Amino acid sequence: MCGIFGYVNYYVQRSRSEIVDTVLNGLARLEYRGYDSAGLAIDGDKPDEVLLFKEVGKVAALRKLYASSKINNDRLFDSHVAIAHTRWATHGRPSPINAHPHRSDPNNEFVIVHNGIITNYLALKALLTSKGFVFESDTDTECIAKLCKYVYDLNKDSARPLDFTALAKLVLRELQGSYGLLIKSVHYPDEIIATRKGSPLLIGIKTEQKLKVDFVDVEFPELPDITVANNIPTITTPESAGLSNLTVPHLMTSNLLMPMDGSDLRRSQSRAFISEEGTPMNAEFFLASDPASIIEHTKKVLYLEDDDIAHIYDGELHIHRVRREAGEPAIRSIQTLEMELNEIMKGSFDHFMQKEIFEQPESIINTMRGRIDFEKKTVTLGGLSSYLGTIRRCRRIIMIACGTSYHSCMATRAIFEELTEIPTTVELASDFLDRRSPVFRDDTCIFVSQSGETADSMLALQYCAERGALTVGIVNSVGSSISRQTNCGVHINAGPEIGVASTKAYTSQYVALVMMALLLSDDSISKYERRTSIIDGLSKISSQVEEVLKLNDTIRGIAETDLAQQKSLLLLGRGYQHATALEGALKIKEISYMHSEGVLAGELKHGVLALVDATMPIIFLATHDSLFPKVMSAVEQVIARSGNPIILCNKGESALSKLGKTYRTLEIPQTVDCLQGLLNVIPLQLMSYWLAVKKGYDVDFPRNLAKAVTVE
Repeated sequence: MCGIFGYVNYYVQRSRSEIVDTVLNGLARLEYRGYDSAGLAIDGDKPDEVLLFKEVGKVAALRKLYASSKINNDRLFDSHVAIAHTRWATHGRPSPINAHPHRSDPNNEFVIVHNGIITNYLALKALLTSKGFVFESDTDTECIAKLCKYVYDLNKDSARPLDFTALAKLVLRELQGSYGLLIKSVHYPDEIIATRKGSPLLIGIKTEQKLKVDFVDVEFPELPDITVANNIPTITTPESAGLSNLTVPHLMTSNLLMPMDGSDLRRSQSRAFISEEGTPMNAEFFLASDPASIIEHTKKVLYLEDDDIAHIYDGELHIHRVRREAGEPAIRSIQTLEMELNEIMKGSFDHFMQKEIFEQPESIINTMRGRIDFEKKTVTLGGLSSYLGTIRRCRRIIMIACGTSYHSCMATRAIFEELTEIPTTVELASDFLDRRSPVFRDDTCIFVSQSGETADSMLALQYCAERGALTVGIVNSVGSSISRQTNCGVHINAGPEIGVASTKAYTSQYVALVMMALLLSDDSISKYERRTSIIDGLSKISSQVEEVLKLNDTIRGIAETDLAQQKSLLLLGRGYQHATALEGALKIKEISYMHSEGVLAGELKHGVLALVDATMPIIFLATHDSLFPKVMSAVEQVIARSGNPIILCNKGESALSKLGKTYRTLEIPQTVDCLQGLLNVIPLQLMSYWLAVKKGYDVDFPRNLAKAVTVE
């Protein structure tokens, strides 16, 4: 949903215009996540001056607002911190006041950007209002900035003022909910705090010299917690505010703070960022909620874990924790991104969605590459190898997902049950949590998510992990929360997906789940022939997708002439094609804003048939499988009631000849029944795309929607 971008340079001289371009270009790379306003915070020309620019609409509107300001763009900065944000409204309507960054006071002493939701913000707001703070916005976020100033002011006259990390710890322990957070302050010039809990945040690193080590040490306090000794004054809020005790120390003895001797030197040094001469390196840091926004600058990234507090100053990156749990790793690895810049560019296509639809022959191959031996008919998924025995012995498999990912689970549930003979259920993450469904230690829970950050799926993952179930992640984003927090899993390797409406991630998830079912059944002799036929089908599926994509012009014609003026659309399928109908309907809703409904063809007579007349557009998924005769029966019922369906069928389907000429067909290559949905969904993706184009809608950024749904 919301997008975060921050930039820090240390003795890498940059002009203000270069800094602003870097930040705004980074924001533009995050536009696909969905947002309604944007904002920017940079240093001014006066000491201790921070300038805020906030605007409703696209990043282009923010850029225009900044350009209209009379600010010296040529000023050079050896060191500087800039933060920016794209907001998807949750608390308060889209407006410049509600846009991020939010400030602590009219002097902008603390400014922050925040992804997520603070659930106890009303209690915090009540406390801060009682202390004289005046709130400007309707957001939950503003209370964080004001809480920073409140804690700072209480300590500024102490024997040893809080350093930025200690202040952040005291603020964060009072926050409930989820957050990805950047904090900038005039009191800590050229420093920044970055932290996360349930919302993704990563740091890109760019240095002139090679890093000494490819990791950053995690710095733990000497004390088990930051709770202060009894002789330190505490501030207890009224019970009516619903707050925990807010403890603000005037003196702390943790090694995270400045030494007692009054020296300005900090005790710790980050090994990765010390040069051969023992001094900090010239460095640039890029902080973002998605790697797509930093790939043009660097491929070296560090993913923050929940409750990490990253403190960047003097060209060094430090990772702090409030306490150390048993078995907790003491380092954070610096990883190398595998994506390329051209993967997040549109190239010759008009829209990202169009590009991603046409990338599917390649993305499907990438999902299978190195995992299927088509000659030996074997499947290898290294991420599952240590847990195969546990999964095979489990008493049930629970697939948990949202939206398009949920449909990929529905599309493959039947083949899971057929091959593994393990009862398999598919759950919408939000409903699964609402019901508090029973989960046991001998269950296997599979979490499917393109982003790996979906809030409902993350909460469901925590719920299942707490109950001892084995958790498996099927994700596209390397380093995402689900990929790190599950016991094992599979990366689908579809490549970056920018369009909000998921296309290639759906087909890659589909293939990854089929491969998992094949792997789990490779010890069954009775399933050998079935497995072999599916593997043979997968070997041809990419070329068949290319063949389906040749229908692009035909589908465009149907969309523009037959469907564009319609108000509603029905899609009917049965068996493996029920999920395809649901996914096609979702795509049409998302992109063209046309009401569409995916219907199980067997339910046609149970109410849906009342909608059928000569004008209602209906699409049937009538490709050949064991349920084909039943689907044809539904087609005949529609035609008998003056319906004029569009039928997706296999090439040369003779059974359609007796229906007369009151229908149109789209002929699709035939493959194994459990893989047919991979081919049938392509025309529906193209149909949704051309409907949106015909209506003049923003294909890649549909209204009210976000790519990564990181709040409930």
